[in-house]
Amino acid sequence: MKSAEVKSIRRDSSNEMIQMVKGNLGILIGFAIMCIALTVITDSFATTRNIFNVMRQISVNVFLACGMTMVILIGGIDLSVGSIIAISGCLSAGFITNNGIPSAAAIILAIAIGTAVGAVNGVIISNTKIPPFIVTLAMMNIGRGFARIYTKATTILVDDDLFIWIGSGKIFGSIPIQIVFMIIVVVITAIILNRTKFGRNIYAVGDNRQAAEYSGINAKRITFWIFTLSGLFASCAGVLSAARTFSGQFSVGDGAEMDAISAVVLGGTSMTGGVGRISGTIIGCLVIGVLNNGMNLLGIDSSWQYVVKGLVVLLAVYIDYIKKEKSKG
Repeated sequence: MKSAEVKSIRRDSSNEMIQMVKGNLGILIGFAIMCIALTVITDSFATTRNIFNVMRQISVNVFLACGMTMVILIGGIDLSVGSIIAISGCLSAGFITNNGIPSAAAIILAIAIGTAVGAVNGVIISNTKIPPFIVTLAMMNIGRGFARIYTKATTILVDDDLFIWIGSGKIFGSIPIQIVFMIIVVVITAIILNRTKFGRNIYAVGDNRQAAEYSGINAKRITFWIFTLSGLFASCAGVLSAARTFSGQFSVGDGAEMDAISAVVLGGTSMTGGVGRISGTIIGCLVIGVLNNGMNLLGIDSSWQYVVKGLVVLLAVYIDYIKKEKSKG
């Protein structure tokens, strides 16, 4: 590679970093204040063990949020990701324990089925005028019911080396393997959004769907693949969740879609589409993860935790609204 090209890539990366910091300065400051406060108030927050624990806990949300970022960028919403977690998690565990399918094949099959659920969402949404909210809400209930029927409302325990490694394996002696998986999906999403024609088309469709279609972009195809990718990421998250508990549970992933949406909105992605960065989403995931961890360390009742997270999301949406109003002025 020529030195001029290398310098150009470095300059682009530097500009992206500057824009990321500027665009997320408020949430970064809030995140720093929260971390400092928890470090002072508690003795265990800033420990290496707890930091790794937080990273493992947010890995599932990062998978969901990466897919949700792309969905929201086109002006959509996907409420079915939590139930896809349950479907893929329960199926992977069931295939191994109940059907005797080799773990690698069972995991691939479960992920394929979860991805197919996302594809069904994509087919319906891209070919009809039914709002994504309604389609994915219906699929959320269908998926949750299927997981309950498949498991007979019981927990499917798994005793398999590969499954255990995915859930609790470590590299270099101390780094949880789930953090590696999380980094991989973030890099893939960043490449899609920032370095591909498909990513540019996502922003174009979200910014102005009609103008994008007039320019030759197939908005229906973009919509289909976005919801399919969301299903893929959610099904991978389902396998991670099941592997972490060594079991398939029909209730897993309940409410996970709200954490994903919260992270995306907190990260600055506009609910109306066309504006947002994956870097902001990752910061949003960290905020949600540290917030959950901090409230647990402080012994805050789980009911109040829902209230706090709801208020945080409402504040993020309100800030997005203020930004839109100022841009109009």
